[in-house]
Amino acid sequence: MTYVVAEPCIGTKDHACVDVCPVECFYEGPDMLYIHPEECIDCGACVPECPVAAIFEESDVPEQWKDYIAKNAEPFKDGGTLPKAPTRAKWEEMKKDPSSDAAKYYQTYPPKS
Repeated sequence: MTYVVAEPCIGTKDHACVDVCPVECFYEGPDMLYIHPEECIDCGACVPECPVAAIFEESDVPEQWKDYIAKNAEPFKDGGTLPKAPTRAKWEEMKKDPSSDAAKYYQTYPPKS
């Protein structure tokens, strides 16, 4: 079983999960973070770090977010990849530059209240 990032990550992208992952299996997608299903070692360290409870063991993904199982796997099919997700400190620093991908992300996906 691997872990899956679901809908609550959209508009959040906190990156605290990235900091605790011992195998660096988080990747930066356009709308949310992704866990590489073949790199994840199923340790679960990321789950309690997520401030919006967006990370689930694949078998425990809530029914309304089951499609996120395929969404997490899709970018990595046939050898595809995404950029590695930066640490939380780096992401927070990037947000300060209005031209950065991090700042543009929050223009597209305003933070959830």
